[in-house]
Amino acid sequence: MGEKDIGRKMPASLGFAIPAEWERHEATWIAWPHNPKDWPGKIVPIHWVYGEIVRKIAEGEIVRIIVKSKGHETFARRILSRLGVDFSKIQFFHFPTNRGWTRDFGPIFVCRSGETAIVRFRFNGWAKYPDWKKDDAVPEHAARAVGCKIFYAKVKGHDVVLEGGSIDTNGMGTLITTEECLLDKTTQNRNPDLSKEDMETAFHEYLGVKNILWLGKGIAGDDTHGHVDDICRFVGQRRVVLCKEGNPGDVNYRLLEENRERLLGMRLEGGSKIEVIPIPMPAPLYFDKMRLPASYANFYISNSAVLVPTFNDPKDRIALGILSELFTDRPVVGIHAVDLVWGLGTIHCLTHEQPAKNSV
Repeated sequence: MGEKDIGRKMPASLGFAIPAEWERHEATWIAWPHNPKDWPGKIVPIHWVYGEIVRKIAEGEIVRIIVKSKGHETFARRILSRLGVDFSKIQFFHFPTNRGWTRDFGPIFVCRSGETAIVRFRFNGWAKYPDWKKDDAVPEHAARAVGCKIFYAKVKGHDVVLEGGSIDTNGMGTLITTEECLLDKTTQNRNPDLSKEDMETAFHEYLGVKNILWLGKGIAGDDTHGHVDDICRFVGQRRVVLCKEGNPGDVNYRLLEENRERLLGMRLEGGSKIEVIPIPMPAPLYFDKMRLPASYANFYISNSAVLVPTFNDPKDRIALGILSELFTDRPVVGIHAVDLVWGLGTIHCLTHEQPAKNSV
């Protein structure tokens, strides 16, 4: 069902809103990898890392796996079977895809009492890559597959381009994002015809958001040009974790300090201050002399566990300890991500939650 089928009413006016990631999920969507260019020389171990991510998520919810063909499904099943995955929690969907970054092209869900719907934002390969048209169609495929109402996000007659990794929410009406990703008009310009005010209108009308917090820049090595899920995440209705670089000589030090200073002056939807909890950055990782976006903030909150990327770094233990103190209702589990981050993303980038119908 499209926007025309519901009289062009906006989701927020109908009572829909985007929930927080820690709220109960019906399922998690993930696209099984198939593009070897995403992980140069590493695609073989990547399948096993995916399998471990799926195994952990399936302990608490359905995992909806996007595959490109029957043969692709058979291959994924072989990996999952050897890892002991519970197949009663696995559903396969045959959708064509270009790549595997489900967070960014996958369906963004909104909820109202007893109902979920999809907001169909556009995806254009992060305004950088030419191979994106198959990924862009995934939300519509998903809506048909699970029988969800779909809203087409437009402002001033223009489709709105938005990736899931560029936003994070507390489920109470506050959304956090970055100027570098959504407002830059020179490097990776996603919405050339839309202003900051237009983007805020999209958040208000389509995601039911009342309060938008704009950080500055994302971390070095971030191929997306500023996704917030590599720097700052809500871990409660009134608290965030924010990455902190301990080396003043590192390129990330100043930009993360500037984001901290911004957050200290910001307020939540009810006017209260934000509790900002620092989480360390791992030591820099490189591939072919290129800085990789290794960050503990790229964790995923599933029903059964919080899955956190780890990097064979002494700070792995510190980051896991911090998050374990914050998420006391589910275990915090480290997932080896040195291979994953060669693809310029890790666990949160690969996954996308479908909230339960009673999440809002």
